[in-house]
Amino acid sequence: MEKRRRSFEKTKMDKEIIFLVEESLDGGYEARALGHSIYTEAGTFEELKQAVRDAVRCHFDEAHRPHIIRLHQVKEEILSL
Repeated sequence: MEKRRRSFEKTKMDKEIIFLVEESLDGGYEARALGHSIYTEAGTFEELKQAVRDAVRCHFDEAHRPHIIRLHQVKEEILSL
């Protein structure tokens, strides 16, 4: 059972890629893939989504390309007391 679960999880991971998205200090957005050496940036969030799609297409062969791209947006805020 455990072996089958690991096989399912690996198959699921092969079908999706996760990007960590942060606001750039220079303005705009930056995206880094988790587990892959893919990085891209853009001025707007809409432009970033297209840049991420393009980067994934360039990085993977069609046969190994993930079907799902997940964007995990992180926003850091500092609060004072």
